[in-house]
Amino acid sequence: MDRGQATQRGSPVTTTSEQRSVLIVDDEHDIRELLVLTLGRMGLRTDTAATLTAARELLGSGSYELCLTDMRLPDGSGLELVSEITTRFPRTPVAVITAYGNVEAAVEALKAGAFDFVSKPVDIHMLRGLVRQALDLNTRPAPAPSDEPAGRLFGESDAMVDLRRTVAKVARSQAPVHISGESGTGKELVARTIHGQSARAAGPFVPVNCGAIPSELMESEFFGHRKGSFTGAHADKPGLFQTADGGTLFLDEVAELPLSMQVKLLRAIQEKTIRPVGASIEVPVDVRILSATHKDLAQLVDLGSFRHDLYYRINVIGLHVPPLRERTGDLKLLSTGILQRLAQAMRRPTPVLAPAALAALEEYPFPGNVRELENILERALALAEGDLIQAEDLHLPRGQRPGMHLGAGAGRSDASPGQSPGGTQGPAPTPDPRTLSPYDTASTALPSYIEEIERAAIQQALQENRYNKTKTAAALGITFRALRYKLKKLGID
Repeated sequence: MDRGQATQRGSPVTTTSEQRSVLIVDDEHDIRELLVLTLGRMGLRTDTAATLTAARELLGSGSYELCLTDMRLPDGSGLELVSEITTRFPRTPVAVITAYGNVEAAVEALKAGAFDFVSKPVDIHMLRGLVRQALDLNTRPAPAPSDEPAGRLFGESDAMVDLRRTVAKVARSQAPVHISGESGTGKELVARTIHGQSARAAGPFVPVNCGAIPSELMESEFFGHRKGSFTGAHADKPGLFQTADGGTLFLDEVAELPLSMQVKLLRAIQEKTIRPVGASIEVPVDVRILSATHKDLAQLVDLGSFRHDLYYRINVIGLHVPPLRERTGDLKLLSTGILQRLAQAMRRPTPVLAPAALAALEEYPFPGNVRELENILERALALAEGDLIQAEDLHLPRGQRPGMHLGAGAGRSDASPGQSPGGTQGPAPTPDPRTLSPYDTASTALPSYIEEIERAAIQQALQENRYNKTKTAAALGITFRALRYKLKKLGID
């Protein structure tokens, strides 16, 4: 082992009087020399080791702000070092150096707790960005509670405590995270929290609804295009990857990506480069990928509608957001936080839920989860007289209680599909979203139930806005493009 001195000129990473140190572990002398030279120019002191044994000796005698280790070492695996440092020195991020194209090794390292990875031959530009982000982890102050999205993961239930603990842990990594959960549970909120607590917090957070982009425009939207590359391309346009450079790209409803786009996305994630439409060269990008969907991606992989290799790449760390009905005891705290935020926006005193109103909310199953709770409370805030919200102000859909089977055959187990309770055969009636229950698995699946709720809301908004789609989208709080996609998906003419 040897010790490197940071005597070269260059822009230092830190302005403190004490030099920050990095441990480099690689059995190739040329690689160690390149890393020592690069980090020295960044104002960092380096210690180097050629073996796992030598690295352990250095770790036992000093502390380090960062460790860079090769995957293959003469006396062991770099994964062993990753696991040891993660356990013994949790505040020391570890980045692994992998062979070019060895995606499996990189994913394995990220799952073991590595901060990030860099492929050989080492790209100096990418390496410098990685080092800055890793060193920034221990210098950024802990985020203070706020009304911003990153501070709104309310709840003291075991499910929410575990979720916040896991979010804080994955925020220290650069590993891709896939967030699963039902519609309305707050998957984007979780993604924003991860970004806000990460070393990329100063960079952009770019959310994109994959289901709202027309398939023929996807490549241009994600990767950008050059002037004249197709009809209508009057100027160069950066894509979502370039917009998110240095930050986080959140792929919401990633299951909606067509297979042709999944291939291109996989390459962009693996190689950390993109090729704009009409460009002759690839452009490096530094983006962390977070994704989410309410669908079962593993099931879609089995059905062949989602690529296994892309699933393997974006699901390095899986995070499940629990539905509201499983967050026992959180409803009062969550409702109070939502009412405070809404009242502040309206510049009015924060109202209080009457005991009967809280009891009604606690009995309601919330098929739309937190998003539905926000809508209910916003409506109640507008309709309530004074600062006390009564149960009747909530206007909850009738008859929806856990375990109840509603509809034409409610309470009758002898009525078969397509048959009326009286026994006459006939076509099944169109489900009424006001009477459907997501718990009635005999008559409807949850996705179908949610689609009916969505269809009814869109049709009502269209009528109220005289079928002006721009005004309808604004009233629903979605983009015009998202509305157009939903109209096509739900078959609304």
